[in-house]
Amino acid sequence: MQQFPLAGIRVVELGSGDALAYCGKLFADFGAEVLKVEPPGGDPLRRAAPLVDAGGGDLESGVFAWLNTNKRSVTADLASADDVARVRALLGQSDLLLDGRPPAEIAASMLTHDDLRTSDPALAITALSWFGEHGPYRDLHVTEAVCRSLAGLVKLVGAVDGPPVLPRESQAAMTGGLAAFIPSLAGLISTRHGDGAGARRFAVSLFEAFLYVSEFDTALALESGFSRPRPGLNRFGRGYPSGNFRTRHGWLGVTVVTPAQWVAFCELIGRPELGHDKRYNTMLDRFARAEELGAIIAPALMRETALTWFERSIALRLPLAVVPDMEELLAQDVHRARGAFAAVDIGRAGFEAPVLPQHLTLSPPKPNGRAPLAGDTAWDAIAPHARRAKRAATASDPLPLAGLRIVDLTMGWAGPSATRQLADLGADVIKVESCQYPDWFRGTDTRPPYHDEVLYEKAHWFQIMNRNKRGITLDLTTEAGLSLVKRLIAGADAVIDNYAADVMPRLGLSVDQLHAVNPRLVIVTMPAFGMSSVWSGVRAYGSTLEQASGLPSVNGWPDDPPTMLHAALGDPLGGLNAAAALLLGVAHQKLTGQGQHIDLSQVQCMLPLVAPFVIEQSATGATAPRLGNRHPTCVPHGCFPALGIDQWITIAVRSDDEWQALCGVMRRPDLADDAALATAAGRRRDEERVEEAVRQWTMTVRPDIAMNALQRSGIAAGIARLPGDLPADPHLVATGHWQAVERAFVGPHLVPSVGWREDGAVTPPKIRATAPTLGQHNAEILGGVLGLSADEIKALEEAGVIGTVATSKGNGARG
Repeated sequence: MQQFPLAGIRVVELGSGDALAYCGKLFADFGAEVLKVEPPGGDPLRRAAPLVDAGGGDLESGVFAWLNTNKRSVTADLASADDVARVRALLGQSDLLLDGRPPAEIAASMLTHDDLRTSDPALAITALSWFGEHGPYRDLHVTEAVCRSLAGLVKLVGAVDGPPVLPRESQAAMTGGLAAFIPSLAGLISTRHGDGAGARRFAVSLFEAFLYVSEFDTALALESGFSRPRPGLNRFGRGYPSGNFRTRHGWLGVTVVTPAQWVAFCELIGRPELGHDKRYNTMLDRFARAEELGAIIAPALMRETALTWFERSIALRLPLAVVPDMEELLAQDVHRARGAFAAVDIGRAGFEAPVLPQHLTLSPPKPNGRAPLAGDTAWDAIAPHARRAKRAATASDPLPLAGLRIVDLTMGWAGPSATRQLADLGADVIKVESCQYPDWFRGTDTRPPYHDEVLYEKAHWFQIMNRNKRGITLDLTTEAGLSLVKRLIAGADAVIDNYAADVMPRLGLSVDQLHAVNPRLVIVTMPAFGMSSVWSGVRAYGSTLEQASGLPSVNGWPDDPPTMLHAALGDPLGGLNAAAALLLGVAHQKLTGQGQHIDLSQVQCMLPLVAPFVIEQSATGATAPRLGNRHPTCVPHGCFPALGIDQWITIAVRSDDEWQALCGVMRRPDLADDAALATAAGRRRDEERVEEAVRQWTMTVRPDIAMNALQRSGIAAGIARLPGDLPADPHLVATGHWQAVERAFVGPHLVPSVGWREDGAVTPPKIRATAPTLGQHNAEILGGVLGLSADEIKALEEAGVIGTVATSKGNGARG
């Protein structure tokens, strides 16, 4: 039988929330025993649409079922002393508590974390909440849209003149769930396999997890001094062509960045002369002439189907993608062949949903499975369980991943952000670059100033992706460089790359060749569609991954093109999923001594974001029309103009009482007294009039004043911030999210922190080391780890195998 990497671990879930449930799903589907403690009557999320008939007229949420596969459910009233005693006894025989209750509710309950840490110090605890346990936002009234707005992930989306577009909900669950799973599993690995390591308590902020997505644009703003403006509907980034284009059948996602890609794209559409036209040489040139180029490109793409253009683009190494709707996504052979969708059952209902994307080839996750009905497990049916931890972690304990060595062959955003997660938790991450091809996040403009002014050491986004790592250079195209990286890998626990599927094998570093060097090695690869699919040769950027996932097809207004989110979602989500996958591989390695290949598909990593819509399509045979900024249950709901230039505030009215409160804040007793608007159904029938009334008020009020007034009245509201606003955000300042560091070539600068705090701390752990300069640790690693003499290291430098100065530059898209 398959050995699941998390077998033998017991996890208890308390509270409610999609992020909590997704974190628990990661544990359950990889073999942990997960017991969900629900209130009498069940978790309120069981009633969230889409609903499926579980039998006997019992309607259950399809999304809830997917989030809770392979768990068991018990019910307990946490206001009852007897029930709390049962939960305490269960926790006394468990390894980890995942707690989704709001911080104020925990503090006021009969089951506080302070009490648990005193009475049961060997219990690991991870708390998940919107804003963490400290800071001015801690107790805000919030929805996913409000949190996204505050995190800088709304204002850049939509038409130039607004309003910004609010994405459909589903993303907090995945970003927050993964952000909680990674430190939680790291802590359990150390207690399970370490020498007497103590149990840890983490508090995870979903808000700060969202910042993993917006931090690239924040870095751009810190470097340039301003945030880029909203580029417009169906535009992406600062280049062109980028976005979604209609074809003879279906939509084609395009992201053309480099000069070579522009030339190839012009060849593809039969207009090769455009590729050499000086008016369109650079990204910015093309962006400035987007309207005239669009008038040429749009009719050319109507000659063929999206699939035809996409398949032709693979040989040209172009980052293009078919943008599927949910019906098309479910039917795509590339995902079917990898088992990316599987059945979820609850009661008598069944439907398909995405399988967890951590594609461990030796110990894969359970392919979804059965979800529990509320209280399906009797308390006396829970078997005894003995935990490994004997005490709580202390400040003198090493970080949870201390002693784990990872060879990092990644570049850009997705791969480096994965290894950064693990370096932050104590892993020894050795980043391998070459002087000939440094990490392309050091800069892609290789004109003379790049070398003369050492610009490759100054790019801000490189600093934030590579903190807490050591860095060396090795020219892997030379025999000496290849031999040395293999020696380094021979003593490592894991290796990761994020290149196209054919790059590492061409260098002599295929999965089989690496396992010949080190059989216990965990190997993570992360091309766009995986190593083993028919589309494994596809090149991609983060935007390509978003397009291929189908996410644009559910965002925006019904008459708009499929709408991009302008945050390169694929990169940070790919990084979080890769970090989780690598840790799962390490858990299996420590359990069995076996190495394995983790064949990650970055497109598949995006599929959990569209899970609610996949489930709706599978369960009902259709997907509801797009809603724009409106919401299935909140009325009114939107991003409304505030006083000032391009100022916006997101408001979500979740109940009829909140509607009355909103009318009070707006000083509109006429609306409060209008019986036709007293219920959500009534407001829905007259939604345009309601929205116009809200706009008339918000346009007269500064966004910060409006947010404070609404929050004081119990209404979920938040400013739509730009990424460049975030370093001055009062909550992030109060909780120490931005740390001031100093590094050679850059000087003092701000670097973001982790999205978790440990053991009740207000501020995050200090950054131990800034991002390495090129080849900074050559002598330390080649000499101290591999045992080379000073003369041998000098000879390698003279031969150009290693060095500390960039000599040339390559760039392009990941695989």
